[in-house]
Amino acid sequence: MLGKMRAAPEQGRGNLMADQDFAEAEREAGTQAAAQSATLFETAAQLLRFNIEQGHLYPSLVLQESGLSERLNMSRATVKRALAILEAEGLISKFAGRGFIVSGGIGAPRRDDLRRIFLDLEGLDEMVGKPNWLRIYEEVERTFSHSLIFGRYRIIEALLAEDFDVSRTVVRDVLGRLQERGLVHKSQTSRWVVEPLTSQRIKDKFELRTILETAALRSAKLDTAALRALVADINALDRSAVLTPATWFALEERFFRYAILSTPNQDLAESAQANRRALAACQSALFSLGLPPDSQSLAELGTVIDLALSGTVTAATSMLATHLTRARDRTIAQLKITAIIDPPSDLPRYLQRA
Repeated sequence: MLGKMRAAPEQGRGNLMADQDFAEAEREAGTQAAAQSATLFETAAQLLRFNIEQGHLYPSLVLQESGLSERLNMSRATVKRALAILEAEGLISKFAGRGFIVSGGIGAPRRDDLRRIFLDLEGLDEMVGKPNWLRIYEEVERTFSHSLIFGRYRIIEALLAEDFDVSRTVVRDVLGRLQERGLVHKSQTSRWVVEPLTSQRIKDKFELRTILETAALRSAKLDTAALRALVADINALDRSAVLTPATWFALEERFFRYAILSTPNQDLAESAQANRRALAACQSALFSLGLPPDSQSLAELGTVIDLALSGTVTAATSMLATHLTRARDRTIAQLKITAIIDPPSDLPRYLQRA
C-alpha cells in the first residue's frame, strides 16, 4: 500500500505559499506518475457509468459507438474501450443488433437518439475544445512510457490513427512531440520506434545529467524562499511510510525547477530538461509496476539545498553529483527487476515488438 506524507506545520505566509506551490507541482506531476490520473477512455467510462447510475442512460437503451463518440466529442476508439470497461462491470451487454444495451431492462431495446438524451457531462468540460492531438497525447505517452523498459517496439502509424479515429497528420504531430521528449525515435529506415532504456542508456543519460545539472546549479540564481520551503516539506515526510509516485515526482520537480532551471543560461536549462525527460518516463514506468519511490533520494536533494543555501556551492555541486550517481545505480537496480517480469500483454496493436 502506498503511504501518506505528513503535513508540514504551518509557518506563516511563507509556508502557506509553499503549500500552494507544492500542491500545484503535485498536480503537474500527476501526469508523470502512471495510474495517478485517468486516461481519456477511463474518463469516458466514468462519465457513462455515472449517467447509467443516475438513470440518464436507462435500462434497455441501445448504446452505439458512433452516437456516443459524437455526443462525448471523443474518438470511436476511446468510446469502444470505455464500453468494454462497462461491459466487464455488467452495466451493459452486447446487443444482438449493433452496439450495446444498458442492463436491467425487461422490455424491447430502445433506440433513442443519444444526441437528444440529457446527460450529465460536467466532468467533460476540460476536454471540450482541445485539439485532436491533445486528446490522445496523454494515453499514447503513457503507453510508450510503460513499454520502453521491456524492449524495442515499432509504432504502426496507420493502426495508431485507426485506433484513435484520427488522421495520420494528427498521429505524426503526437509522435513528433514525443520525439522531442525522447520517448520515440526514427530508425534508419524512417520508421517510428520506442527504443528500450537499457542499463547503458541509463548510465549515459545520468552522465549527461551530472555534467549539465552541476553546471546549472553552479550558475543558478536560487529562489531562497522556495528552496527553504522545499527542504521543510522534504523533512516533514513520514519516513515510515512509502511515498506515492505523485509526491515523489512533485518534490523532485520542485528541486529541478528552483535549483537547476534557475540558471540564467537558457540553453543549458533546456538541454538539462530535455535530457531528464526520458529518465522521468522510465521512472514512471517502474513505479507503475509497483516499485516504490525512494525517500533517500529526496533526502539527498535536501542536503544539496542546505549546502547551496549556506553558500558552499562547490560542496553543493559535489553532493548533487553524488546524488545522481546513486540515483543512477538505484534506477539500474530497479530496471534489473523488470527482467523477471513478463512484458505487458495488453499493449495496443499499434505497438509491436521489433
